[in-house]
Amino acid sequence: MKRYIVLLCGLLCGVVFVRAQFDPQIGQYMFMRSVYNPAAVGEGDLMRVYGSHRMQFTGIMDAPMTTNFSFSSPFVVGKTSHAAGVRFMNDRFGLFSNQSFYAEYAYRIKLGKGYLSVGADLGFINLSFAVDSVNLKDVADLVKDHAYHNATDNAIPEASGQNGVSGMGFDLGVGVYYSTPTWWAGVSYGHVTQPRLQWSDKAEVEVRGTFYAAGGYNWRLRDKKWVLMPSAMLQTDFAGWDVNLTMLAQLNNRYRFGLGYRIAGSVNVLLGMDIINGLQVGYTYELPANGLIRESYGSHELYLAYGFNVLKPKHTNKYKSIRYL
Repeated sequence: MKRYIVLLCGLLCGVVFVRAQFDPQIGQYMFMRSVYNPAAVGEGDLMRVYGSHRMQFTGIMDAPMTTNFSFSSPFVVGKTSHAAGVRFMNDRFGLFSNQSFYAEYAYRIKLGKGYLSVGADLGFINLSFAVDSVNLKDVADLVKDHAYHNATDNAIPEASGQNGVSGMGFDLGVGVYYSTPTWWAGVSYGHVTQPRLQWSDKAEVEVRGTFYAAGGYNWRLRDKKWVLMPSAMLQTDFAGWDVNLTMLAQLNNRYRFGLGYRIAGSVNVLLGMDIINGLQVGYTYELPANGLIRESYGSHELYLAYGFNVLKPKHTNKYKSIRYL
């Protein structure tokens, strides 16, 4: 909701707006690492398909809704390891709608007990604004000390069709990622090109570059049935920042539940399980820990993924030594 109000206020003030925190929130960030770090694509030698849907601030009209879809796979060329994938996102918030599409690639190097990956994603962002739905009388109170006297404010772009106006820009992200069976960590920088999404000569949105740092650890307890999985993610565009802290517990390598806290002001409850081999589902309920708790019923996020190993060594009947007969 903050993204919607700030964007609209920027337009009404007649300025070229630079948006803070362009990227939507992710509750299941520990399982959707390639969404914010392209170097994590193809992790675990798995061909993976996943999707997620998030309804934020339910109970508030025109609250944000975000859908993610991704497909990725590792592959080998000679003796070198690589991974590639595609990712699509549809993000709606208020009068704004953001669609993005990326092609992802990572080069993977065996290092110690894990893999070190360097990756990049290249794609485009298309941001639409339903200008025909703007009612200046309804939004005049959003900006202090600024009066609106007519509905032809030059700061409001004129619609070019029934769907309002839209602006498109090419985008680039880069990242570094390392993972082992017991821990993972990575840093990435999205929107390197800082694309300008222009709606008219007087109205455009500049997307700030966004830095991410995330990591987690898998700590198996003595009884072997339980695994504690603490993780954290920092997200900042250097105008605003957020930190997500999470503690998950996993039972019998199948059932997961835990709690999380976002510094920006929310408490999360996370649930998940492996339904069958390779099929995973997760759910997050996020309750505001600020003034929004009086207006919203919280946020819901559903996550579904399926993955299988495509780099299993091929069995052969040829042996180099009679010891293995």
